[in-house]
Amino acid sequence: MGEPVYEVVWPLGRSAYDTLPLAPRGPDLRGKTVCELWDRIFRGEKIFPLLRESLSKQFPGIKFVDYTSFGNTTGPKQREVIATLPDLLRRHNCDAVISGVGG
Repeated sequence: MGEPVYEVVWPLGRSAYDTLPLAPRGPDLRGKTVCELWDRIFRGEKIFPLLRESLSKQFPGIKFVDYTSFGNTTGPKQREVIATLPDLLRRHNCDAVISGVGG
């Protein structure tokens, strides 16, 4: 009599969608403007300054437009905020966006 054999089951179930390849990494951020969008849910007031500091060391000349320039992306005025984003991003000459943080 050998060892018992057990059927293995994946605890998370089957994926409901196919995975897609990641988008190509953006260009070098030196001299670029990065705009911050935040949903006011998870510690952005602490995380965004850390990101700014780290990215500034990595990419000299990078500029930031902080999240206070855009409004709460999930608050009571969400529709209005999202509707104005394309124009605001153009007005701030945004090259890249950091949207949300961690939650």
